[in-house]
Amino acid sequence: MAVLTVSSQVGAGAFEIGRLAAQQLQIDYVDQEILVEAARELGVPVESVVSHDERTASIGERLAHTLRHFLERSAAAGATDPMLGSSGLDVVLGRTYSEAAAESHEDVSDERYISTLTQVVRGLARHDNVLIIGRGSQVILQDRPQTIHALLVAPLADRIRRIAERNSVSEEEAAKLVHEGDKGRVSFHRKFFKVDVDDPALYHLTLNTARLGAEEAAGLIGDAARRLADQPA
Repeated sequence: MAVLTVSSQVGAGAFEIGRLAAQQLQIDYVDQEILVEAARELGVPVESVVSHDERTASIGERLAHTLRHFLERSAAAGATDPMLGSSGLDVVLGRTYSEAAAESHEDVSDERYISTLTQVVRGLARHDNVLIIGRGSQVILQDRPQTIHALLVAPLADRIRRIAERNSVSEEEAAKLVHEGDKGRVSFHRKFFKVDVDDPALYHLTLNTARLGAEEAAGLIGDAARRLADQPA
């Protein structure tokens, strides 16, 4: 099965649709919250980080393996950023797009930040059978074979309504959240990857989720993945 990445405008339904697509394909689902939680748990002793057959390891074990491997390689390379220990990796991975795109950071340099993110995303993809939400994964994995990239979009009014309903806030507050989120997402991709995040040329398919139900959108993403999996490598 292919690796999938899902990028989404704020409020276009990435988390719901991504989870549905992963469930339909019976593959793992990874978003920022899951990455951060995995990093927080690295300090907990684990008898076996990953099973001998990585294909049958749980997503938690695979994440732990990926993050531990990154930290070990960083230490071996002499990385000295204090935030890149097991106690700080969750803070680095937990940055919002806006926070990451800010001009400067005292904890970890931009170079170390994007190197961390790139190695973690590539580590996840190396195991196959995973759907990754955002974090520049569509650019980091752009040249990886057997990888499908999907973009979810929707008109501004629809996205504001969804955020208002999801967060139980007024439409005025939701509009502010969408505006700030969109700005951060665009700035993040311009700063670190020099791309327009909504350029359809970055993706295999672009779906307007105002015209599709979540199940339909997830199904189209799944169909694209299955077709790719059926093609010769």
